[in-house]
Amino acid sequence: MAPDGSTAPADLTEDERAALHQVELGLEWLHRAHGHLVEFHHNTGHAMDHLAEAEPLLRECGYDDLADAVRDRYLPHGVIDDDRWSYDVLESFQEGFLDEIEGFEREARDVVADGQRHAAERAQERTWKERAGRERPE
Repeated sequence: MAPDGSTAPADLTEDERAALHQVELGLEWLHRAHGHLVEFHHNTGHAMDHLAEAEPLLRECGYDDLADAVRDRYLPHGVIDDDRWSYDVLESFQEGFLDEIEGFEREARDVVADGQRHAAERAQERTWKERAGRERPE
């Protein structure tokens, strides 16, 4: 719905709709990237849990050097630059670039389309319904 409660597409030029649509798509793709970073964080955590479980098993089998390596070298090790853990990478992305682009997308919608989301899709919906002889209710 538009900020005024209607579902009508904002009165925009084709170029305005196209520009705003690209900004919205950019943000949507960053949300996908965010999901992949969450998955990366969870997968990394599961991998570290398995290594933690391997440590005492290796020690029980008499492989103290390997168990020590897990304990001293790998478990406390970050995933990037030796000391950045996966949660830190995720938080940096969320609180930095993603937040900035979300703010930019809101600003672009406010300036170009009075805050309305999916202006291109609303126009497409109206066109297809009109073509089918089915006017969309307001």
